[in-house]
Amino acid sequence: MEVFSIQILKFEPSWDKALSNKDREEINAIFLETNKGSLLNVHLSPIRQVTNHRGDLLVTVLVHNFTHKELTFKEKILVYIENEIIMAKHVFTLPSLIIQPQVSMPWTFIFPANSLHSHLTLENGRLEIK
Repeated sequence: MEVFSIQILKFEPSWDKALSNKDREEINAIFLETNKGSLLNVHLSPIRQVTNHRGDLLVTVLVHNFTHKELTFKEKILVYIENEIIMAKHVFTLPSLIIQPQVSMPWTFIFPANSLHSHLTLENGRLEIK
C-alpha cells in the first residue's frame, strides 16, 4: 500500500521577494498538479529551461521532497534529459538549498556550458537526481 504525504509549497526567501505574480501563479498551478507522491521519493517537476548569454543551461524545477527526511544538495549528480538522452550532467553542492520533509520548493539549477553534452532543444526536458 502506498502512503501519500501532505505537501506544502514554500519559497526560498529571496525567491519569495523577487517572484512576479505570473510566475507565482504558474508555480502554484504546477504544484497543484504534481504535489502527490510516494513517501519514499523526491520528484523534480519541470517549470522551464533556458540558456544564458554564456551558454549555461538554467533548469527551473519544483523540487518535491515527499520523504520524511531533510533534502540537501551536497555532491548530488543531476542530469538534464531531453527525448531520453542525457544532454547535461553536473555535480551540485548547494549549502543554501535545504528542503524540509513534505515540502515542495522551486529552484533553478545552473549547468555550466562545459557540462552540456549535445545541442539542446529546450523542449520536453526533465531533471533527474542520480
